[in-house]
Amino acid sequence: MNGDFVNNVKKIVAVLGAGLLILVTGCSSSNSAATVGKTEIPLKTLQGTVSEIIEERNKVETTGLTLATGAELNVNAVRFHVISVLFDDIAERIKVKITDAEIAARRADIVLQVGGEDRIAFSLVGAQIAPRDFERYIRTVLLAEKLGEALKANGDTSTDGSGIQKLIVGMGKEEKVTINPRYGVWNYETGNVDPVVDNAAVKK
Repeated sequence: MNGDFVNNVKKIVAVLGAGLLILVTGCSSSNSAATVGKTEIPLKTLQGTVSEIIEERNKVETTGLTLATGAELNVNAVRFHVISVLFDDIAERIKVKITDAEIAARRADIVLQVGGEDRIAFSLVGAQIAPRDFERYIRTVLLAEKLGEALKANGDTSTDGSGIQKLIVGMGKEEKVTINPRYGVWNYETGNVDPVVDNAAVKK
């Protein structure tokens, strides 16, 4: 299994802090998995992601892989889509763009990294990314890299991703992120989707 690929997934999907502070929940529509500002993440989008991840697991050997299931898988999927939208909005704000050519080139790099096209399915299962979201993931990785470069050019000396995390937290507060209560709650202080416990947010 390609460790670099999976580690990169964790860095991007979890440009997130640890700990629970102020938890806020709510959702504008029962047909929404989440909303980020004016952008709705439809319930069917989340369900499609989760269903495809599960389906792909049946096509490869998963012995030895640590795979999320149930509520954890749902929270991971919501987190992925919300963070992706926030990255898009930050990029639009500071006029950072990703081209189709850049996405194609990075995909080719990943194919080489994992050992060939026939290893992509296994790698995506291990990274818990639905094939339908692969290009979305690549776009988010590229945006994160460019945002990191922009921060560095403006004096940010952090090397742990904390600068990007601050952007995510700030944009989340500005745009107002709401999560369908069945999937979790948005933590405005860490920029993360936290799971619910017994259908209620745990407040500390």
